[in-house]
Amino acid sequence: MADALWFDAGPAEKFKENPVSLVNAGKTALAVSWSNGEFGVVSSVCNHAGGPLGKGRLDGEYLVCPWHNYKFHRATGEGEPGFEEDRVPRFAHKIEGGNLWVDLASATVRHKVAHPHPLGRPVKREPGPVRVVGISTTAMDARNPRFSASDEILAHALKAVASELQAETKLIKLNDLKFRTCEGYYSKHILACTWPCSITQMDPEDQLDRVYEAIVHWADVVLVATPIRWGAASSLYHKMAERLNCVQNQIPTRNRVLIQNKVAGFIIMGGQDNIQAVAGEMLGFFGELGFLFPQFPYVAHSRGWEAEDMDRNNELVRKNGELHEGAASLAGRAVVMARVLLAGTPTPASIPRGGRKAHPDRAE
Repeated sequence: MADALWFDAGPAEKFKENPVSLVNAGKTALAVSWSNGEFGVVSSVCNHAGGPLGKGRLDGEYLVCPWHNYKFHRATGEGEPGFEEDRVPRFAHKIEGGNLWVDLASATVRHKVAHPHPLGRPVKREPGPVRVVGISTTAMDARNPRFSASDEILAHALKAVASELQAETKLIKLNDLKFRTCEGYYSKHILACTWPCSITQMDPEDQLDRVYEAIVHWADVVLVATPIRWGAASSLYHKMAERLNCVQNQIPTRNRVLIQNKVAGFIIMGGQDNIQAVAGEMLGFFGELGFLFPQFPYVAHSRGWEAEDMDRNNELVRKNGELHEGAASLAGRAVVMARVLLAGTPTPASIPRGGRKAHPDRAE
């Protein structure tokens, strides 16, 4: 047994003022707790993502990590009931001369119970054709569906690349998924925003894992379709984007780029103008994730601020062959770029559907 290495943590009375205190003993961070007339001393480093238990709170006899709410017994270091084998080190301690002393050499062994998540596997592209995922961000009453211009154009784009370029396609409608809003773990600490997403790890009912799986592990091309809502992308788009912070956050925290050689394009439909601002925001965000863009990376349609007759607008979208052709052209350019990236060859001089109809800025 190692010789004792006693550390003077300070006046015991001071620790009785707060249920939980963080003490730094050199390189060892301690969570000191006071409850029911007794002290408890365990490691302050949470097993999950290294959160500071010493800055957490007490729930009965359990320390609650302030990052993701994982719980460990304040005296034994054991995880909450059902997870007892997930243990943080505990330390022997004593009161001497009115001070709290902690034996740093008495630390028990940390024991992490592995709970691997399928999304946490290495990112490796499997052989096969170019894969295109379309993400619809339109919100509507699923029991009483309506026509969606952005859904219409996205569906046409996916159909075009599947039939003409033999791409494998998949459609994800955010409106069909039940997923929680981002809970701001990044605001607690940069390392508290994890990959896989902390919410996804903790909540098996959260369905944004389908989006993570598609854009990180499956797709070569991501096509995002959104309506314009008061001059911005849809609320569902922003709800998804906030949760995608966990993908981007791997770059500054782990120097790990999850998005490699992937292409993104956008379909933006609105009854009011602001196309370029919406496109700029989406380009900026997906660029930060690591996506690359084809020439002319979005196709869009708007009749301007005064065109409030959406029933007529919907009919125009249905019949607008040039708009459908532009969306197919965008998807085709994205697929060709993805093939170039996968092959590691220079960009070809020609791409499918050249000419005026390939220009995505606006369908008149």
